[in-house]
Amino acid sequence: MESLGGSEFALTSTYLNTASCGVLPRRAVAAITSLVDELAAGRPGGAGDYAALGVARASFARLCGVGEDRVAAGSSLAGQVALVAAALPPGAEVLFPEGDFTSLITPFAIRGDLVLRYAPLKALADSVRPGTALVAFSAVQSADGRIADFAAVREAAAVHGARTLVDTSQSAGWLPLDAGTFDATVTCGYKFLMGLRGVCFLTVTEDAQRTLRPLNAGNFASVDWPMYGPVEHLAPDARRFDESPAYAAYHGAVASLALLEEVGVAAVHRHVTGLARRFTAGLDALGLPAVATDSAIVAVPGAGDRVERLARAGVVASARAGNLRFSFHLYNTPEHVDRALDALA
Repeated sequence: MESLGGSEFALTSTYLNTASCGVLPRRAVAAITSLVDELAAGRPGGAGDYAALGVARASFARLCGVGEDRVAAGSSLAGQVALVAAALPPGAEVLFPEGDFTSLITPFAIRGDLVLRYAPLKALADSVRPGTALVAFSAVQSADGRIADFAAVREAAAVHGARTLVDTSQSAGWLPLDAGTFDATVTCGYKFLMGLRGVCFLTVTEDAQRTLRPLNAGNFASVDWPMYGPVEHLAPDARRFDESPAYAAYHGAVASLALLEEVGVAAVHRHVTGLARRFTAGLDALGLPAVATDSAIVAVPGAGDRVERLARAGVVASARAGNLRFSFHLYNTPEHVDRALDALA
């Protein structure tokens, strides 16, 4: 099993930290560099091309199985989550898995007039009850790689009339997922989508779009691009939730998302889970059992203090919630797995 990236990447380390930040493909580096060079030279192209936003939006829509009219482009996950949080009435109950990602929870907590409830990830579906307005959860847990039971949560939410919000930042790019089966999803683009910070996507069903207010609306959310005065004609679809784009980041995203489309998420899934199985088998042999074994993210409980030692051996991993966390993507190889195991041994 070799890398799926071929010559697209210039890795010089055993990089197993995509859950923190993905590696930029060469083509993305070229696109970003070209834009920066244009700006440095004072040429018109340096301002960035709005068309890149549309190309990235369409590419992401194809990757997650929705129409591009359901995708809003933004710059931060918390900002897009806040749109969903702002739409809830006072006193609404929001259910989260225990220990989920801060940016998914805080926009709801900061309101102060919502009821926030937490349940173990395994019991999330069973914890949905009459009166639950929203179930918000990560498709894959950042701290340890556990994968949520999408079908069970979706069914429980439907039974009790609750909406769903899924953070796919740690799954988009390697785990096949139909975003259209949830009311809303949010995805930052600098992890498994291999982009820069400043790219974030919100998917919203047509029904859910009617519940959200375009609080970040500017001329990018309009039909006719007014330059002065208030926007009078907002876009009729999810684009009315767009924010002003970070052009360099979106120029790079066009290239990175194109690579993912060429390889295919299903192929990436087979590749990374194969590497993860090889790695977890090696961890077991070392007496270091992992939390999850079917995920691109593999975490060893209580071993987070080994990050610096691994770094000295050229293995890049991270520490999260006390766990030693590794994450695999299309540019990783069996040799990376074996080097990491040797360093741990």
